[in-house]
Amino acid sequence: MSGQRSAFAPVAVVTGGARGIGLAIAERFLAEGHRVALLDIDRRTLRATEKRLNNPRRVIAIACDVAEPKQVNPAIRRVAHSFGRIDALVNNAGIAVFKPILATSLAEWQRVLAVNLGGAFICTRACAPVMLQTGGGAVVNIASISGLRASTLRVAYGTSKAALIHLTKQCAAELGPVGIRVNCVAPGPVDTAMAQLVHTAAIRRDYYDAIPLDRYGTPEEIAATVFFLCSREASYVNGHTLAADGGFDAAGIGLPTLRKQSQPAARRKGRKRNGANR
Repeated sequence: MSGQRSAFAPVAVVTGGARGIGLAIAERFLAEGHRVALLDIDRRTLRATEKRLNNPRRVIAIACDVAEPKQVNPAIRRVAHSFGRIDALVNNAGIAVFKPILATSLAEWQRVLAVNLGGAFICTRACAPVMLQTGGGAVVNIASISGLRASTLRVAYGTSKAALIHLTKQCAAELGPVGIRVNCVAPGPVDTAMAQLVHTAAIRRDYYDAIPLDRYGTPEEIAATVFFLCSREASYVNGHTLAADGGFDAAGIGLPTLRKQSQPAARRKGRKRNGANR
């Protein structure tokens, strides 16, 4: 894309954009011709990502804690000054504390809610006025399947994501009339580098048994879902939560024994042969 064309290209702001799902989302927007602003608290990874993308005309990387308005507001002003507009905001930045409720401190609880819920509120408030200058835009909040169904060790994380789903509805109701659509994606297990580090083989087997598609999702699949919700193809979608989870939420509790009995014999043999690769 030439510099002249780039100057008129739509702009997406992606928080938590230095790695994982956030980076996959940013790369999808870039592939679709957008300019992208990456906001992330991890300065070292952010700079490495900016260097790897190597596209200063179309990429801005800004170190920012989304839970801090004094950092978010100047970051968004910089984006608006550099790119002249904002068309999409993806509130992807998040943190997790996986502990039992009685082992979760008040400080941990407050930090998780400040980032996962407060960060989306702060960034939406900062970006919406810029969107309105060019007629509106789209916001996508990245929640989690943990916001739709309870699980162990997720008292802070799951609660923050459930609240984010309702924040999505509130924003959709209030911003929709002025031209800003607000939707939510609730990913199930996704095969990120972090998941590969913390999900043991036993945990992965449990998830496979509970997910009808029998696998983890990929960051690129979540990015495709996000881009759809920001695109004109989703122009009448507002206030919706899309569970990109392989059927995890729809299936409820997995019953591995019954599932195996219901599958054709040929598939059961195939799964047995391929089990060592999981």
